[in-house]
Amino acid sequence: MKKTNSRKGPLIMGILNITPDSFSDGGKFMTLEEAVKQAKKMIDEGADILDIGGESTGPNSKFVTQEEELSRVIPVIKAIREFSEIPISIDTYKANVAMEALKNGADMINDVTALREDPKMAEVVKKKKCPIIMMYSKDNSPRTTIKDKKYPNVTETIKSFFKERITYTKSKGIKGDQIILDPGMGQFISNLPHYSFEIIAKLQEFEVFKKPILVGFSRKSFLKEEIESREEKAKTLSAIAYINGANIIRTHDVRGLRNYLNLICQS
Repeated sequence: MKKTNSRKGPLIMGILNITPDSFSDGGKFMTLEEAVKQAKKMIDEGADILDIGGESTGPNSKFVTQEEELSRVIPVIKAIREFSEIPISIDTYKANVAMEALKNGADMINDVTALREDPKMAEVVKKKKCPIIMMYSKDNSPRTTIKDKKYPNVTETIKSFFKERITYTKSKGIKGDQIILDPGMGQFISNLPHYSFEIIAKLQEFEVFKKPILVGFSRKSFLKEEIESREEKAKTLSAIAYINGANIIRTHDVRGLRNYLNLICQS
């Protein structure tokens, strides 16, 4: 992965959804011009990584064919590479989409299924020797659901999941230093919001794996407010997550989070 900017605090991953049905920004960046403009904006605002996705995986989102997903993300990745070397993450669970994205300038893969959906994804990670973000989800499918899932111990459940997934990646020849762990948030955990808050409070428990930890709660429904008002809560939670061990924070609001974390990290 290309070198990121040297700053104190966690790395900020800016979200770029090239989708018509993402829950908070669907349809805003569907043209190449709009997507590139947003990418430039997030880079100028201080993003360390861009996470580019061509298919929403939220509740009630629709399946996108491989061909459609490629047509959305590849032109944007190519265009960004003409003016920036910022690390790019491809947010996909499809191995062929990941491979094409990596060939065209992406640096890492963000797979919400943690290599469970496409059996060929592990081969891509091994061959390209790229970082892979593996996220916990209560659902086996890429598309999350709205369920009041209950846990006897939510962090222990996620730790067991990570342990199994790390064992799987090792069996596929993927090196340990390629792995980034995401405990999931919001509906990926449960429709019951207290579990997401509990994960943030106990984030240090995941340090046992000695892997970078990514968290993303920007605009998630467990924050309750209207979508545009959720970022204020998300910034506060980001600071708590950083203090508790988060290495990467995924957000729609790069400028707001960067300014907020600068205050926290310099104080």
